[in-house]
This record gives sequence, structure tokens and C-alpha cells, in this order.
Amino acid sequence: MTILKQPQDWWKTATIYQIYPKSFCDSADKGTGDIRGIISKLDYLQQLGIDAIWLTPVYQSPMIDNGYDISDYYAINPQFGDMADFDALLEQAHQRGIRIIMDIVVNHTSTAHQWFQSALGDKNSPYRDYYIWQDPVDGEAPNNWQSKFGGSAWALDEATNQYYLHLFATEQADLNWENPQVRQEVKDIIRFWAKKGVDGFRLDVINLISKQQDFPNDDSGDGRRFYTDGPRVHEYLQEISAEVFQQYGSVTVGEMSSTTLEHCQQYSALDGKELSMVFNFHHLKVDYPNGEKWSKAPFDFIQLKQIFNHWQTGLSNNGWGALFWCNHDQPRVVSRLGDDQQYRVESAKMLAASLHMMQGTPYIYQGEELGMTNPGYQDISQYRDVESTNMYQIMVEQHGVQHDEMMAILAQKSRDNSRAPMQWDDSTHAGFTQGTPWLEVASNYSHINAQAALADTNSVFYFYQQLIELRKQQPVITQGSFRDLLPQDTRCYVYLRETETQQLISISNYYADPVECRLPPEIELARAECLLTNYTQQPMALSENVVALRPYETRILLINK
Repeated sequence: MTILKQPQDWWKTATIYQIYPKSFCDSADKGTGDIRGIISKLDYLQQLGIDAIWLTPVYQSPMIDNGYDISDYYAINPQFGDMADFDALLEQAHQRGIRIIMDIVVNHTSTAHQWFQSALGDKNSPYRDYYIWQDPVDGEAPNNWQSKFGGSAWALDEATNQYYLHLFATEQADLNWENPQVRQEVKDIIRFWAKKGVDGFRLDVINLISKQQDFPNDDSGDGRRFYTDGPRVHEYLQEISAEVFQQYGSVTVGEMSSTTLEHCQQYSALDGKELSMVFNFHHLKVDYPNGEKWSKAPFDFIQLKQIFNHWQTGLSNNGWGALFWCNHDQPRVVSRLGDDQQYRVESAKMLAASLHMMQGTPYIYQGEELGMTNPGYQDISQYRDVESTNMYQIMVEQHGVQHDEMMAILAQKSRDNSRAPMQWDDSTHAGFTQGTPWLEVASNYSHINAQAALADTNSVFYFYQQLIELRKQQPVITQGSFRDLLPQDTRCYVYLRETETQQLISISNYYADPVECRLPPEIELARAECLLTNYTQQPMALSENVVALRPYETRILLINK
């Protein structure tokens, strides 16, 4: 077995590629992707230059929540293959210098898990205390906490007349981390995969594992303030880190739900006692007017810059963040914040450069490196995401929203926008499958695909390849301080990364109109070297400290002191 040596903090100069296996590549003509399909594309990923793959869950699961409802932590879902396939993926990836980061869900299990099946209906089961049970209050649920998927966060076990907690789907029962046996089971599970050679773990909603034990009613919200970044969460993470993660040199990234900067400084503190890095989602709510996801709205550019500034300056010298635009729950960024028609290539490159020059570890979601767009589905029958179909029903049938308006909202906000199959070539179903794809391929696959990108030296793919390489070449990207140079500019995002020996300036026009931006006088643009730009024609000349930018133009400039 090929084991990759783990230089300390390798992930700080790394770029990680997220694979959603169901939509990546189908090796068996069944219409859904699988592990063998991933293996067949490892050469492509090696050419891109990524350092690691984050694999969304491939464990045994009823797939109520796309694998985030695990029924057996030690088995591979037959939909994706078997353990021999997984071992082959690990070996083949390691041979190419690519690490594997597994998604793990330990806030909850599937109700189909043998622990829960034993606990259900039996207060004397040895597994009863693996979950969170409460007696009814006045014949109703124990409190008014709401599930993140809608409705009460409690479900009744009629045989024992007690409720169990499920912060997500009814079929996802929350584990009781107060029970030391549960924590031991979690350590054993992670140790099993680490011993196999898995290089790290992405921990799903890990900041929800500690609940306030008096389970009070929430008179001003949905209950999240009583379990988000809960009372013992840091203690639990330090315990699991000391006993497992640090023993195996595992890189860890925590998905943080509704978190705060202050907690994330502790989760990802540079002493490494808890996690390597953290995901937060605040920057991906800038097109939610008044916090409302299900509406069609432009994004708030000034707010986007403010959020990035808050997290970049707040984590600098304190912790480490994950940088990302896209994942399996988010729309395609080129459709969301860019222009997926006339300036698709330019805006895809600009958005990539604007993000990748920040401090943190960048994550690329499959197809992002091709400038893949939202699929633009025209009919509700084309959607598979339960959240999307439920919201269509609620908004149209209960709230009187017109069909066309709701379809426009789904085209902008649905999770299926990112789950449409990966576009490999211009053959039927974009080379994803020889069968019938579980979700329709975007109709633009004939010209937006990996084969076409590899044949075009000016493609989005090769731009990402350059960004990945720059992070390894220029220490300022990893180590530099962060300063937003034009925080109130309504068109341009210009920030400075700086060390004692280098200044790196990222300049981006986020819109389709040409624009001029004036940089502060202390930035000596006359001495700057252009490391990367997204236009093939010569960049327009710099006039003193005024930079003229074409539509969606980006420039990365370097000044050696």
C-alpha cells in the first residue's frame, strides 16, 4: 500500500478537489457515478494539479439525505462499489500523489443504523443512551426546536412514549455525545479509516455535537442557539483530536453551521488541538435578501467583501479557513456571481483568482475548473432534490407564487444546480454515463466539457492549474496579511496580501462593464509584475495608481520589496 508522507501543514499550500460521487463518473452504465468512475479520472485530476480529493459520503446509507444518513460506518454503499474499490481508489490516488479526505457524519446516524434499531422501542437497550431521548411535555414534543429540514426537531417513539432528537431529517437521529461510549465509537470509526491510509476527514456539521442539556424552549428562535457551538464542543474535539487525528497526522476540516468567527478561531487554532481548518457559509448568503433563500435576487457585493474581510483578518495568525465558492449544496458560482453566457470564461477565471489569492485552503468543486454553469432546467419534473421539490410545492400551492417565478428561483437557488452530472466530453450524456443519468446533464455540455477544455490552452481548466501552482510558488499567498484596499468600491474587489518581502495585489472587476479603480498611493504599481490575468490580450497600461479593467477582468500583481 502506498502511504504518502505527511509534511507538517501540507494542506496550507494545497488545493483540494471535492467529488460528489453520484454525479462524477459512471463506470457501469447504471446512470449514477461510482468509485471506479473516480479511479478512471485520477489522471485528469493529477493533470489539474490538485493535492487531495474530498469525497462526499460513500458509506452504507438509505440515501434519505444523499449519504449524510449513515447506516454502517464500516461498509461502502453498493451504489458506489465495495471496499475493494475503495482500497483501489486509495492506492491509485496515493500513487499519483493525491490524498483522500473522507466525509464523516458523527452528529447523527441514520435511523436504519443497528444502534438506533436496537434503541427503538426498548429503554433497556444498551444503545438507548447512544441517542437523545426526552419525555413529552404536556403531551407534546419536549421543546419547540425546529429541524433544519422543516418541522419539529423531535420524533415520537410510540412504544416507549419518548421523543428522539433529529436536527435534520426524521431519519437522522442525533447521537448523544454526553455518553463516553458514543465518543469511543466515533474514535474507533475514524481510527479504522485512518489505519487504511485515509489522509483526513471532513466533519459534517461538527459544531452541533454538544447540546445544552436542559433542552429549553427557544422564545426567540428555532433552538439553534442551544446546540450551535454548544457547551462541550471544544472539549469533545480536543479529545478526539488528541486520541485519533494527531496520532495519524490526519488533516481535518470542520463544517460549521451558523457559527461565529470567535469559535472558529478556537476550532482551527494554530496549536492544532482541535481541527486543521473550518468551513463557514456566511459569504454564500449575500444573495439571500433579508436572509430569504427562496427568492430571486442579485448578490450584495459590498456585503460579500465585508464578510471576506471579517474572516480573512479574523483568522489571520489565529486559525485557518477553507476557501470555496461551490459545493454539492450550492449553485454554480459562474451562474450565481458571474456571467454564464457572454463572459462565462472571463468571469469564471475572475471568480477563481479573486478567491484563490486569499489565505486559506481552496476547494474546487467538480466541474468548477471547467466553468460549468447551472443546468437551466425548465420543468419541475427535471428536479430530484427533495428540498427543491418541497419548496416548489409550498411556494406555488400554499403561498400563491406563480409557476414561472418559482422555476426562475429554482434555476438560481436549487441544490441540483451543482448536482447535474460532470461534463466530460461531447458524446451522449456528456460522457458521464452510457445509461440514463439520474439527473439530466446541462444542455451546454457539447461545448463546455473536460475534453474541450484540455484542448484549449486558454480554457478555465488551465487557469485553475496556474492558480494551484502559484499557491505553491509564492509564500505571500499562504503567509501574508490581508487588507481590503477599496472596501466601498461598488464594482472592484482589490485586496493586498503582504509579508516583509512581498506584496501581492488581487484586482478584480465583478461586473460586465469596463471600470477604472484608483489604488491607494502607497501601492507602487509601477514596480509590479503581473503574475496572472484572464485576458489573452495585453493588460491595459497602468496610469499612476489607476487601473482600467475590462469586463470581469482580474489581475494578480506581485511587488518584491
